[in-house]
Amino acid sequence: MSSDEKPSAPRSLAEALRTRDDASLAALLRARPDLVTPVPTDLTQLASRAGTRASVVRALEHLDRFTLQTAEALAVAAEPATYEELLGLMAGDARDAAVVAALPGAVAVLREQALLWGDDDRLRLVRTARELLAPSPQHPSPTGLGPSVREATAGMSPGRIQEIVTAAGLASTHDSVSAVTALASLFGDRRRMSALLAEAPAESLEVLERLVWGPPYGQVTADPAARLRWLLDRGLLLPTAPGTVVMPREVALHLRGGHAHRRPEPVPPAVEAAAARRPQVVDAAAAGQAYTALATVEELLKDWDEGGPAVLRAGGLSQRDLKRTAVALDLSEPMAAFWVELAYAAGLIASDGEADERYAATPFFDEWVERPPAERWVLLAQAWLAGTRTPGLIGGRDAKERTLSALGPGLDRSAAPEVRRRVLTLLAGLPEGTAPTAESVLARLAWERPLRGPQRDDDLRSRLARWTLSEAELLGITGRGALSSQARALLGAAAHPHGPGADEGPGSAQDAGSPQGVGFPQGPGDKLPFHHHAVPAHAPGLLSPAERAVASAAAVRLLAPLLPEPLDHVLLQADLTAVAPGPLHRPLADVLGVLADVESKGGATVYRFTPGSVRRALDAGRTASDLHAFLAEHSRTPVPQPLTYLIDDVARRHGHLRVGAASAYVRCDDDAMLNEILADKRAAALRLRRLAPTVLAAQADPAALLDGLRAMGFAPAAESAEGDVLITRADAHRSPPRTAPEPVPEGPPVPDGTLLSAAIRAIRAGDLASTAPRKPAEDAIAQAPGALPRTSPADTLATMQAAVLTGEAVWIGYVNAEGSASQRVIAPVRVEGGFVTAYDHTADEVRTYPLHRITGVAELADDEA
Repeated sequence: MSSDEKPSAPRSLAEALRTRDDASLAALLRARPDLVTPVPTDLTQLASRAGTRASVVRALEHLDRFTLQTAEALAVAAEPATYEELLGLMAGDARDAAVVAALPGAVAVLREQALLWGDDDRLRLVRTARELLAPSPQHPSPTGLGPSVREATAGMSPGRIQEIVTAAGLASTHDSVSAVTALASLFGDRRRMSALLAEAPAESLEVLERLVWGPPYGQVTADPAARLRWLLDRGLLLPTAPGTVVMPREVALHLRGGHAHRRPEPVPPAVEAAAARRPQVVDAAAAGQAYTALATVEELLKDWDEGGPAVLRAGGLSQRDLKRTAVALDLSEPMAAFWVELAYAAGLIASDGEADERYAATPFFDEWVERPPAERWVLLAQAWLAGTRTPGLIGGRDAKERTLSALGPGLDRSAAPEVRRRVLTLLAGLPEGTAPTAESVLARLAWERPLRGPQRDDDLRSRLARWTLSEAELLGITGRGALSSQARALLGAAAHPHGPGADEGPGSAQDAGSPQGVGFPQGPGDKLPFHHHAVPAHAPGLLSPAERAVASAAAVRLLAPLLPEPLDHVLLQADLTAVAPGPLHRPLADVLGVLADVESKGGATVYRFTPGSVRRALDAGRTASDLHAFLAEHSRTPVPQPLTYLIDDVARRHGHLRVGAASAYVRCDDDAMLNEILADKRAAALRLRRLAPTVLAAQADPAALLDGLRAMGFAPAAESAEGDVLITRADAHRSPPRTAPEPVPEGPPVPDGTLLSAAIRAIRAGDLASTAPRKPAEDAIAQAPGALPRTSPADTLATMQAAVLTGEAVWIGYVNAEGSASQRVIAPVRVEGGFVTAYDHTADEVRTYPLHRITGVAELADDEA
């Protein structure tokens, strides 16, 4: 072929793929990662895999609305179609300027994703895609168009076809094929079709108007009315089954002005602003929510500190335990479920794995709680962004009508991370401080990932988007509906000013939804045990590890000044309460949480001192003098006298009674107190009896005896077998070391650059081996086309030795140790000891092959000039 001769048009998708460069193939494999698992042996297999139903369905589901509309128009166009024909279907006779501008990008996306192949004068949709999108009685086309004239008249008698042709004003023909062609030509001719419809009765035109935008099918009686008879006689309606007629596609396109769709949508809907506030107000509101989120998670884990609720047999949290947790947190059950799931996703909660399995805090919680507040929040936000578990589903039903429970199975939705990231990047595309309307966000998402079929407000992606907006507000990602500065930094928006939310034109890959991702801080000092999988590696648009570290550090730096500084003091009141005007330092909060009960929470926390709370502190090993010194040191107000009296009174009675294991016993130096206990009717359940003037025995166990005496108003203390007072400090119950739940990926992971390069090399080498022209060996064993070459061992050895001398490449068949056969193109370098050392074009490296595993060899044909 001469250098100025135009290459022939591809005859198949495989041939079209062979004309692509490596960058184009890499873009295809990145957009459709299922094609690279496992790596195809050659381009023919890649094309075959790209045309399978499962792969095509997945590719169609990832198209934006306009690109999908373009594919739908190609499915109703002639096969093959020209670009001008496609433009007419999309832009109509009026040639909509927006559609004209956007269509090249949509065609490029379809071609890049191997859903469309061929030059602009011969566009062909992949057969499977055409079958999925083409109209049929069982599966109407989204365009609302019906079958073509040729398809609708396929079973019609030749006589009837001739009658229709004559009634339409056309000359009769000698055969049905030419008659149908003439009728289709009439319906596709704007001038002649307009003249035919000008003769139609008004009632007949009304029938056509009802069917023009679909569905194109209608019902008729055995004796149609005159208005229908006029249409049936001229083929403007054609029978498809007894009592059913259809409007031919060509007729509908004429009435539509050439449009395949009623409303082409070349431009994505804009995200509209609901309110605009100063960025400082948004950041402050988000920081307040972030502080509340940290406090809620800490309170949840403290409530489960000594062992949380039991794990259901089927997994998860019972409704009763969820309700109890909601009461403890003073939240609604759905909100409590969200915080429980967030703590689980962050690796702070797990099952302890014991025989009586319970949920408990993980060892990582103790490390997390010691980190600065801003770092703790970043870890929670990242776990939420990357997690596939969906708290909004809790309380619903699965496919088997089983109730979905918190922490239970069935809550993973692989689309959740992508929807969360996309919603936030849309918010990042708005001016700082601007909150969007939820409806415009949902409309934009629906354009980027439309459902094939009627659009619903309750589809999963719409629900995920609504949950994202509400959960982001709870977590402090947004403040008053607008994305905060710290969240922008976490998303990497500062590093990609034109990335998140930027519109790069309809049909572009960015516009189709490839938001920037987030990641965990990495580097020295990062002790997070689950950072290696908390952000799924398959997610599109993820930042590099270095960018993730920078983004996380930036978010921490922006959030830290906005969070309230921990205080080292409280304000003691005369009514036995203490007011904490802000968050307290951890040691102070821990001790005060034992010494007093939380009465109310909010901007300021109110603690109340009671005899029970003081006794709790004494049981934990504190003495009265310790408590007096602690309160004097941390109170900005004088210690009230009632509080001093309360502590001294409880301490004076604390430990006066001693309880031990006999089954249990009570001993006291004051026999009058023991007499008082025996005389109390409330002690009957303890079944006490006197063993000595200072000792009572009970049939209850020590713990029940302690609780019973405390309920009677006494302050007993437990003692050991040696007679020492037992310090009943509560031991925190922890699960064994656990990692956070692995996100469930949405399909195969997107291959990285290294894998893409290796895969493309292997595909091209395999394609070279399968398509390289070769000379048939003179005494080659007869073989079927496409089979491995077969030659005798002597001929194989001789051909290899000759190739070493000439430096030429040869084609071989090879069977490896596992019995897997392949074709390879190699350039032999050395033959000795029963092995051939050669440069393998398939592997793109030098390899050594045992001669006995080579089934045969053939020389490659000389290239034609």
